[in-house]
Amino acid sequence: MKKKLGPRPALYPLPATLVGATVGGKPNYLTVAHVGILDLRTVSLGMNKAHHTNSGIKENGTFSVNIPPERLVRETDYCGLVSGTKADKARLFESFYGELETAPMIMECPLNLECRLVQTVDMPNHDIFIGEVVQVYCDEECLEGDSIDFLKVQPLLFAMGSPGKMATSSGYYSLGARLAPAWNIGKELMK
Repeated sequence: MKKKLGPRPALYPLPATLVGATVGGKPNYLTVAHVGILDLRTVSLGMNKAHHTNSGIKENGTFSVNIPPERLVRETDYCGLVSGTKADKARLFESFYGELETAPMIMECPLNLECRLVQTVDMPNHDIFIGEVVQVYCDEECLEGDSIDFLKVQPLLFAMGSPGKMATSSGYYSLGARLAPAWNIGKELMK
């Protein structure tokens, strides 16, 4: 038997990311789980309009998406709890800049996407930022050739229960073992 829960984005878990932007000339980071892939070079971020980081993305037309590892769970959660108007969250990390020069990235994160803003979609309560991935940076120890080994990245995953309610399942998770190879296991049903 299925129970109706009403309309909601029940697509969790998602990767917990730290979105970087230069705000007022300083790096700032915000925890964002509502990040999506639009095509192979384009990502989207769904961010509440009240966030301090939004102004930096709009001002500079750049942002970064940093993938924190499990060991940064405390720092990642903190960056989602505290506003950049009240605290210098960048002090927790070593920041670096890439080709765009205004999208701060986090050295402690094994994977960083440097993005150029291509469109902002104005929703009632959220800004949807669409960005072109200009460059990807990855720690060498997390690579297998030119491929990212996500088990070595150890990304944090985030799950949320009902909107506005804290469910016992809400929280951060780790990536489990690979269950099967993609574009392969389904071939067994083609026989």
